[in-house]
Amino acid sequence: MSTEKKKSPEDSPSELKDHLAAKTEHVHEEAMTNDYNIYYAGGQEYYHESQGGYVGKGYGHYRMVIADFRKRFWGALVLTLPILVFSPMIQSLLGYQWMLPGNAYVLLGLSTTIYFWGGWPFLKGFWTEVKCSTPGMMTLTALAISVAYFYCSATVLGLPGGDFFWELAILIDILLLGHWLEMKSVLDASKALNLLVGMMPEKAHLVTETGIEDVPLKNLRRDDVILVKPGEEVPADGIIIEGEGFLNEAMLTGESNSIKKTTGDQIIGGSINGNSSFKVRVKHIGEDSYLAKVITRV
Repeated sequence: MSTEKKKSPEDSPSELKDHLAAKTEHVHEEAMTNDYNIYYAGGQEYYHESQGGYVGKGYGHYRMVIADFRKRFWGALVLTLPILVFSPMIQSLLGYQWMLPGNAYVLLGLSTTIYFWGGWPFLKGFWTEVKCSTPGMMTLTALAISVAYFYCSATVLGLPGGDFFWELAILIDILLLGHWLEMKSVLDASKALNLLVGMMPEKAHLVTETGIEDVPLKNLRRDDVILVKPGEEVPADGIIIEGEGFLNEAMLTGESNSIKKTTGDQIIGGSINGNSSFKVRVKHIGEDSYLAKVITRV
């Protein structure tokens, strides 16, 4: 039986920038899809049933999905306006009367369009969740709009009771708007994290017994000593063991002012050094680094 130990980013680290970039995209693909079991955009489905999950297609495809939610929201909102105008309940509340011939059937036709076109992502998500036996948010959403739609339709066809097509339309509008804004915010956060990944330098100045040697980040190990020169980005998390300096951590912590760091202080990989040099003992790399944890949590 093989006794080969599975390698981790710390045991045999890959190129840190590539690792973090891949992690950023993976985490945010997962964030975009955790809340929705399927998205439908531009005639393309993003759920791969044979694999039981999503297939990463890059941020370009997510932009297509975001654009599709935006288009459905604005289209549904336009159709909602006449529903509000010709709704008997709204007319009663505002004190006016303006009925069309077959007014109830006009409202039914407009609401049917909103339900099947505007609510299509939720209905597809519901069906996928049912097939995978994983009921979630899409199931609840589809159930809410479906009960409202079919009850209102039944009242038009003779069931005793009053319709509330305007409430159904507004509900779908709000759901589309919420999903559109949420996905857009996740994509924006992903772009910001990619900027953080880009702050990591390609090489580090490793302090050895024979002097200073420039090595790729993948060659760094915990407890290695590295030299950080003026104006450079810090290659890895660690503790200053010699020297001091002012570090700009604005992109990492939001602190706008440079912070003075002296011997014994912890520093974060990706922060920018000021005008002095210091030596750092590496403490966190790979999955254990501050930047990797930020990517995971965001």
